[in-house]
Amino acid sequence: MKVLKVLENAEVIIADLEVNLGDKTRSSPTLCVRYEGNIIPLNTPDGRPILMNPENAIKISQMSIQKKRV
Repeated sequence: MKVLKVLENAEVIIADLEVNLGDKTRSSPTLCVRYEGNIIPLNTPDGRPILMNPENAIKISQMSIQKKRV
């Protein structure tokens, strides 16, 4: 494995994401990357890791972002 490039403007964050699973709505803290105005989840709703894929991006303008201090 080798590093091809470092994404300088990418930020690793934990976001509380809400997902609809059939007739249920669930939310949980999710490891994500904030990159180019989008939030890209790094795992599936059931917790399995996935590759950073821009196709999975959630546009920040679509979200109602609430900053919480932990």
